[in-house]
Amino acid sequence: MNIQIILAGFGGQGILFAGKVLAYCAMTDGRKLTWLPSYGPEMRGGTANCSVCISDEEIGSPVIQNPDALIVMNGPSLEKFKNDVKSGGLIIADGSIIKEDCDRSDVEFIKIDASDIAAENDLGGGANMVLLGKFLEKTKLFTQETVSAALKKCVSPKRAELIPRNLKALSLGGSF
Repeated sequence: MNIQIILAGFGGQGILFAGKVLAYCAMTDGRKLTWLPSYGPEMRGGTANCSVCISDEEIGSPVIQNPDALIVMNGPSLEKFKNDVKSGGLIIADGSIIKEDCDRSDVEFIKIDASDIAAENDLGGGANMVLLGKFLEKTKLFTQETVSAALKKCVSPKRAELIPRNLKALSLGGSF
């Protein structure tokens, strides 16, 4: 197994956290991984993305040229990364924010209204987890038990009340 994922959006949308959850899922399952965050100096409101490589074998570099999947939360990030996704790859986009469609016919493009779904379920700020839930449901990369265990490691004990909210957002994303 070897999969490379880019998550991208604006700073403050939880892109790095969603990538961290994927990384902890890989660690929980005993897989090799890299997690490489990238963000502008302004962070919140600026661009943010992270690359996650998950493999059963050693990973030579954390840099991703052609990801297998792209999880994207804004239009500029879709434009920046969509042409890098491998042919046959997967792009999952927040349709609440991104109105345009992907003009590539050689990738699977899924648009889910993640921000609206999160807001309608009193999960403000949970759009990242809704999108991640859709990705996990689509790829079957990790079991629910692995995701739950990883999330518990990602959230500090002082913020433990956020775990059920994140699990709900993941579940909602997987149901669409």
